[in-house]
Amino acid sequence: MSIAEEPLEATELRVRGRVQGVGFRPTVWRFARELDLAGEVLNDAEGVLIRISGKRSKMDTFIERLQQKLPPLARIDCVESRPYAGELANEFRIVESTGGTPHTQVAPDAAICEACREEVLSSGTRRHCYAFTNCTHCGPRLSITTDIPYDRAATTMSKFPLCEACRAEYQNPADRRFHAEATACPVCGPALTLARIDGGVLQGETQDVINAARNLLASGEIIAVKGLGGYQLACDATSSNSVERLRRSKKRDRKPFALMARDINVVRRYCSLSAQEERELTSPRAPIVLLRAAGPEYLPGAVAPGLDTLGFMLPTTPLHLLIMQGMTEPLVMTSGNLSDEPQVTEDRDVCTRLGGIASYALMHNRDIANRVDDSVVRVLGGRTRVLRRARGFAPAPVPLPAGFEGAPELLAMGGELKATFCLLKDGQAILSQHQGDLECAATFKDYQKNLSFYSRLFGHRPTALVIDRHPEYLSAKFAREEARRRDLALIEAQHHHAHIAACLAENGYPLCAPPALGIVLDGLGWGDDGTLWGGEFMLANYRRYERLATLKPIAMLGGAQAVREPWRNLYAHILSAMGWEAFATRLAGSELYSYLKGKPRALLDCMIEKGINAPEASSCGRLFDAVAAALGLCRECQAYEGEAAACLEALARTGFSQHPDHKPRPYQVRTSGSANCGLVQIDPAPMWDAILRDLGRGTPAEIIAARFHSGLAEGLVETAKILRGRAATGSRFETVALSGGCFQNKVLFEGVAAALENAGFVVLSHADVPANDGGLSLGQAAIGAARLIDMNETGTLRA
Repeated sequence: MSIAEEPLEATELRVRGRVQGVGFRPTVWRFARELDLAGEVLNDAEGVLIRISGKRSKMDTFIERLQQKLPPLARIDCVESRPYAGELANEFRIVESTGGTPHTQVAPDAAICEACREEVLSSGTRRHCYAFTNCTHCGPRLSITTDIPYDRAATTMSKFPLCEACRAEYQNPADRRFHAEATACPVCGPALTLARIDGGVLQGETQDVINAARNLLASGEIIAVKGLGGYQLACDATSSNSVERLRRSKKRDRKPFALMARDINVVRRYCSLSAQEERELTSPRAPIVLLRAAGPEYLPGAVAPGLDTLGFMLPTTPLHLLIMQGMTEPLVMTSGNLSDEPQVTEDRDVCTRLGGIASYALMHNRDIANRVDDSVVRVLGGRTRVLRRARGFAPAPVPLPAGFEGAPELLAMGGELKATFCLLKDGQAILSQHQGDLECAATFKDYQKNLSFYSRLFGHRPTALVIDRHPEYLSAKFAREEARRRDLALIEAQHHHAHIAACLAENGYPLCAPPALGIVLDGLGWGDDGTLWGGEFMLANYRRYERLATLKPIAMLGGAQAVREPWRNLYAHILSAMGWEAFATRLAGSELYSYLKGKPRALLDCMIEKGINAPEASSCGRLFDAVAAALGLCRECQAYEGEAAACLEALARTGFSQHPDHKPRPYQVRTSGSANCGLVQIDPAPMWDAILRDLGRGTPAEIIAARFHSGLAEGLVETAKILRGRAATGSRFETVALSGGCFQNKVLFEGVAAALENAGFVVLSHADVPANDGGLSLGQAAIGAARLIDMNETGTLRA
């Protein structure tokens, strides 16, 4: 049959995915008109609805184009088709949105696109030097969203009526600003203000305000800048005085600062970067990318004390673009807060919370609806890995693997540090942006606010809450109260099982697949035996797990104090490995011996003997702390979580570069009970014997650090091989899932992953979801969903 003879058909297409606020409807409109198809397209609470009429061959071409030529920020998860019998117009048109229970996605905030960049920088355009230029391909999304569907009335742009010129663009389906909800221009949109925090305001042309801000930065001032998802603090990164002053006033002793550069060429002056790292910097997500600080020029040591990496990003908004255009040097661009507090988002808080840090504030009158930090990524093992998931990533959902299609709605509460929460709905996991550490009261309050916002935004009605087993986590305590108040089922997920489940889920590991071996290395998690775990091998799927091996538990002297003071872990490890007398015999007269001898050893020994405030922990994080302390790194105190391990990693890379051939330090792998079924324990005592021998010989610290990393990697892989060969594991496994914050260490991760693959294992690891506790809520959601699916089948909720 020829095209001319084909009968006309009418079809309704339901498109689900990230299809609102990203230029999807005008793309549909353009394709339909090019193919002479009639009908309509609209947004609703479930996504996009297309009703289309025409000849079948042209409709097939339309659907093919729709799936292959999406707008840059769009993503189709599925297209459902059914015949349509209603009336349709003779031409194709875009019609008004409808409401209802939300079943669609909110797009993440996106960095300025190339077309908008050209407009901002080109003289003679209507938006030349306009700091709030955007279109459907870029700009704010989650940070300004107040409701669904994503229309201007449901954003913080609702208070800015469009001028005639902007309205013409907004209403023209052929324009890239068609229904770009944040669109504006100097006539009708938000405006900048530069204010002294102690009084006085500079208003005027945008370029005048930007030039004044640049001059202040060049003169050494610290400025609070109202960014996309919160205030940032900016200063000249090449000025030691400015950076150190920012550290003191922000109360951020040694944690590295994020940097912003005008372009890639500026970044190359300070860092070496791969093609993949460059792609991440210039992507619509535009995260902070951790790069090797190996360029021809150097920044002051105060930018990233003790580290060999720098976190760079490029301008993410037109405002940042305009600031950086006149800057030949990079700026520090860090969160606008005091250390550990949530980022400031309200203009009224700038004076009270940032007044002791910055002298000036570059402000604007577009409200921030939702706090969104900058995301952080690192390339490990040839792939981009998210370390902090926020701007550019959240709240993009994570599709759940096969078998989870019938899972009911639930809410997973996450952990205590690097907290996130996760909503499960329509077979997808909606992971929140990074919330921060809930130990801070203001952060916990913001966490509760965001829980309420996400529930409303996605029309979420959970049937169960999923929590970590740790009895003192604030997220768990809050959930227990909510479960009682709302009469919801409460499911507990073991910390390290949740890490493994997150890794499996992110990699699409099916619900019905056999268990995999999870290797989880982190700081602390509550174990089934009431002790603290942190270096675990578990045979696990989503439903169950079996602990097969662990690092040897070592006392944490002072409990939480041991997390902050690495020397405590060093002393405990020395006592466990050889005892004080043997240590004193070997290193008497050394600096390390003198240091530890000066500590209150009698009290510490009594704490261990009587089990007073000295809980045992199989923590890999505390092992890193102990080795770092032995080498003089952060020995007395860590300024931030993971500082000692990060400095040890940097030292190890120096060791590998100078001496690539070295002998790894050994571990003893032994089994308690039967050789084929007892718990395998990895004892670092031989490693400590070797480290002390090296210290006695005067071996350079960087060589010792490299040997430690290689030895740990070798011990982990050897343990995996032993477990694979044991008949009593109940099932053979060939898949290994790597999770936990210690696997953000580039040296350790790449060493372990490569060796496991060489040994014939299939290795799963994190990429779009953090390996640290920022990914914990995804694993909790998968575990909770598996249990609820089982309950629906059996009528019993498994503990």
